[in-house]
Amino acid sequence: MAQLLEAGTRAPDFTLHVTPDQKLSLTELLGRPVILAFYPADWSPVCGDQMALYNEVLPEFQKHRAELLGISVDGAWCHAAFAQTRHLHFPLLADFEPKGEVAKKYGAFRAGDGYCERALFVIDGKGKIAWSYCSPVSVNPGADGILQALEDLSKS
Repeated sequence: MAQLLEAGTRAPDFTLHVTPDQKLSLTELLGRPVILAFYPADWSPVCGDQMALYNEVLPEFQKHRAELLGISVDGAWCHAAFAQTRHLHFPLLADFEPKGEVAKKYGAFRAGDGYCERALFVIDGKGKIAWSYCSPVSVNPGADGILQALEDLSKS
């Protein structure tokens, strides 16, 4: 597994495609918590289950004013088809070209495989990583860790 950036580290800024003609930067979300969910591929069974779970839990994330962003090395067109099929209500960002550049900055890229780890980050409103976690690629990490990190942030 990769060596993820740890809590207390400033989250590297990035700008990625959210649609083929729209981009989103992490700095646009300063002032509120951000959840980054790096995942290997849109159409893999575990990834589909993980993103569907986050879609169901989205109202709980939103209670903490948190913005959820899914990130993989798949392209924007692939993300659009996947999000539409799965009825996802949060952005999927394309870390497509240069491949895995953002995942590399977060220590969440599997160079030998060419895709992202199943890695989670909760970033506070000031742009610092509050929590990070890497799950085995074949295991859905669920949402409990994210929810606990958001709860901890709301107490501080």
